[in-house]
Parts: sequence; C-alpha cells; structure tokens
Amino acid sequence: MLNHEELQAGDVSLEYVSRLMQRRYTDSPKIRRILQTLWYQVNHGQEVYVIGTVLEDGTVRGGTGWGAEFAKLCNKPLHVFDQDADTWDRWTGTAWVKLGPAETPVITHPHFTGTGTRTLKSNGVRAIDSLFKRSFRQ
Repeated sequence: MLNHEELQAGDVSLEYVSRLMQRRYTDSPKIRRILQTLWYQVNHGQEVYVIGTVLEDGTVRGGTGWGAEFAKLCNKPLHVFDQDADTWDRWTGTAWVKLGPAETPVITHPHFTGTGTRTLKSNGVRAIDSLFKRSFRQ
C-alpha cells in the first residue's frame, strides 16, 4: 500500500502523458492513481517486464503503456510480452526488437518490476510462468 507522499512523487501531468502516449487520458482520480502507481513501480525497479500489446506507434496499449514509456525515459532494461504477436520484444533505446525463442528474457536483477494488462490471455500467463522458471531455477 503506497502512502500519500509515495503517490505524489509519481503525480505526472496527464497532458504530458497523453502527448507522449499519443492518446487521451481522462483526469479521473482512478486513472491518476494507476499512473502514479505505475510510476512508483518502474521508478523502483532496475529491470521492467510488461505483459501487453506493442502498438504500431511503438507504445504499449493501455495504462500499462505508461509504465513501459516511463521505463524508456529512465533508460531501464525493458521487455514486453506482446500477447497479440505471442512474442517477447526488447526495447533497444530506439526501437522494439522481437526476440526469438533462444533469446527469451531472464530476470537478472533482484529489484525488477513487472506490470501487465488487465486482460491477461493464456499465452501471457505462460510467458510469466516461463520467465520465472528461467529466472529463478533452484
């Protein structure tokens, strides 16, 4: 549970986020809290893993997209499992690169962040399970 100060640290301009994401975000308390929470998660993670959909404009669909965009701005390692394409994508700093089966990501830092769409598909669940199995073998 985040306190007021933690949420306020991530209180970004909805106009700025709307322009960056090339879509409109309504100025509702719920949307603001979602964006603040995503800011907090990404700000405190050293690597970012997202389950969602990469759009043609290079952004990720939905509120989750702000988390991915903020990770880009912070130059954090960023991977997205694109549920529609059924592939892992890696942000290079300038573009998305689709990863082949032998290149699937592995969590390498103990302070990682994971976020995702509210419409998780079965392939997204499998991607999360596989990511954790590859990353935390014992």
